[in-house]
Amino acid sequence: MGYLDGFRITLQQMWGDRVTNVYPDVKRPKPDRFHGRHVLNRYEDGMEKCIGCELCAGVCPARCIYVRGADNPPDEPVSPGERYGFVYEINYLRCIHCDLCVEACPTEAITESKLFEFSFTDRQDAIYTKAELVVGDDGHPQKLPWEDWRAGDETNTSAWVRATAPSGSAAFEGKVGWSGELGFGVRAPEKGQTAASDQAPAAASAPEAKKKAR
Repeated sequence: MGYLDGFRITLQQMWGDRVTNVYPDVKRPKPDRFHGRHVLNRYEDGMEKCIGCELCAGVCPARCIYVRGADNPPDEPVSPGERYGFVYEINYLRCIHCDLCVEACPTEAITESKLFEFSFTDRQDAIYTKAELVVGDDGHPQKLPWEDWRAGDETNTSAWVRATAPSGSAAFEGKVGWSGELGFGVRAPEKGQTAASDQAPAAASAPEAKKKAR
């Protein structure tokens, strides 16, 4: 095949059906279990869920999380427990979005949204502090200038999937297993494989099948 034949194939594709999107104006929908940028959640009364236990930092395989807990002020407690997350940092130059921190958290304080596109102009911007990670007074993540948030990126976070068979037990499928969140309340459980709406129609019994055959 000569080089002119190669150009002919290229020109033919120009008038064919497009299989790509105009990125970034149009983006593909993200899966429900997508792992993106972390957020630190708050209870419905506004208190922070993080108790500074440092389990997320201990389980992180990339060592990108740094946490230091402190005793709650008696007059103005930050979280309902005895301690709270005084320092919380995530280095996104090292994070691999494995979601192990979310699984290790005992209070569902840290979850992952669906935002995954960052455009840092300074390496220091990639180290998110607690002030940037904690959700605002409306319960939604803070949107920083170098982030490209789209509708729905914060609605179903990665902790939402805990509704289906936590610890591998199918008996918990469809049951809510976490506390409410500021701005969202108690999230509805995820539909599992045995949900009524997902089940295929039951096969007809043998006598009924014979009647239809006649």
